[in-house]
Amino acid sequence: MLVGQGRICAPAPPTHKTPSFHLNLDMIKSGEEENDHSQKGEQPKVGTRSVGLMGGTFDPIHLAHLIVAEEVRYALNLNEMVFVPAGEPPHKMNRTTAPVKDRLAMVEMAVASNPHFSVSRVEVDRSGPSYLVDTLRLLKKQWGQETDLYFVIGWDSLEDFPTWYKPAEILEQLKRLVVVHRPGYQEDEAYNQQLETRLPGLLQKVCLVAAPQLDISSTNLRQRIVENRPIKYQVPAEVEAYIQSHHLYQHRTES
Repeated sequence: MLVGQGRICAPAPPTHKTPSFHLNLDMIKSGEEENDHSQKGEQPKVGTRSVGLMGGTFDPIHLAHLIVAEEVRYALNLNEMVFVPAGEPPHKMNRTTAPVKDRLAMVEMAVASNPHFSVSRVEVDRSGPSYLVDTLRLLKKQWGQETDLYFVIGWDSLEDFPTWYKPAEILEQLKRLVVVHRPGYQEDEAYNQQLETRLPGLLQKVCLVAAPQLDISSTNLRQRIVENRPIKYQVPAEVEAYIQSHHLYQHRTES
């Protein structure tokens, strides 16, 4: 269980131990324990727009992305979740991604049925590498400083977050850094202290949300397509049809 300095926005599954982030506020009950949605998450100030951000290459987008986004939106009572496909992801410059127009099209069709989901072109319309700090500044300018931004990452990205481009400035732009729980982590005080030493103030911005865990990854999906194996039920039907009709990922190997 997480305890301490910041905020736990939703309980972690009881069957897994997780790093004790010293997040000191009361834990918000899960949907199974509390049906009053108005008590979930951090209640935004009157007039404040709360927006969750799901960044990624989405190469391709899959059901796990959508499930995490909806779980975060519900747990934190956000106004909407905005998917932000990367143009030129700086951490994947050594791998060829699908054309940005195709990745964008797949995201748009994947989120179309959810009225709380939308897509931002802020990164795909900008030339050069897609750095999060620049994206956040542009979105704040576009949406107004009164907009509270919640950026979503996974456990595997948290350890590397201090190495991201201008991480302290990223935190300044965010209301919360939402970390989606993944199983397999043990409570580790030294781990917490290491993170805080590498990036002071990080843990006070961290917000934990538990989400169902699906063993689906874009890497595995691409490999399945190369091997002519099915991806049905792992991506939205519209995305599967788009991949097939545009012959995406059929002759690629991972670098």
